[in-house]
Amino acid sequence: MLEMRPNCECCNCDLPAGSSAARICSFECTFCATCASGRLAGRCPNCGGELLPRPRRTEEKLQKFPAATTRIFKPEGCQE
Repeated sequence: MLEMRPNCECCNCDLPAGSSAARICSFECTFCATCASGRLAGRCPNCGGELLPRPRRTEEKLQKFPAATTRIFKPEGCQE
């Protein structure tokens, strides 16, 4: 099950579970749409994988399976 991480690893902006701006790779590294399409050019700086829109979870399922709360912030990997 997706962790649904709460923030962008590059700029640390909030990405709530329902956000349409969240982008992830196959390892669930999480970035905002601005960083993903801009400085990262659609590629994860950690694994080189493709960054795609993160699926959203319904409110009902979020109550049963909540999003992660641990923030991961690694701006050093996101240098232009």
